[in-house]
Amino acid sequence: MIAIIDYGMGNLASVKNAFLKLGYEAFTTSRPDEILTADKVVLPGVGAFADAIQNLRELGIDRTIHELVARQTPLLGICLGLQLLFSESDENGIHQGLDIIKGRVEKFDLPPGLKVPHMGWNQIKINPASNLLARISSESYFYFVHSYYVVPEDEAVVAARTDYGINFVSAIEKGRLFATQFHPEKSSELGLKILKNFGEMSL
Repeated sequence: MIAIIDYGMGNLASVKNAFLKLGYEAFTTSRPDEILTADKVVLPGVGAFADAIQNLRELGIDRTIHELVARQTPLLGICLGLQLLFSESDENGIHQGLDIIKGRVEKFDLPPGLKVPHMGWNQIKINPASNLLARISSESYFYFVHSYYVVPEDEAVVAARTDYGINFVSAIEKGRLFATQFHPEKSSELGLKILKNFGEMSL
């Protein structure tokens, strides 16, 4: 059973439908007790970092996510869900994140001619050691929508990078914690392959 965390800022329906299409049982919830009973958990997200982290804290889900990581429950962050795992973000001021992955979230400062947000299809260069991206060809295209990107302190967590004026981190992996800046649920068949890889993670 896959729990999709509902904290008021996620693209919940498309994530849930993608897992259902793959044959997995999936449900959305904002209750920490239900989240903790799931075999696997997804933290989606669209919107502002400060609002998102505030909502997580008000619901007590920030503590739940830390407990999931401590239990080594497979956890997948998507887009803003990736950024929230980091120590802090400079989006509209400095805001503290979940601090599960040491590092910062920074705004794109790009050469002339490149628009922010970074929106549309772009390639990812995959770390061959990645479990989440197993059986996905490096340089494959996935769908992005974001104005900020993550800068981890530890290069060992990097599962993929993408070029958009700069070479930024587009996926991370640490133990059973996984996250992508791009949207697998909006990335056609290759995106479904990634979600399937996550669904097949051993418990």
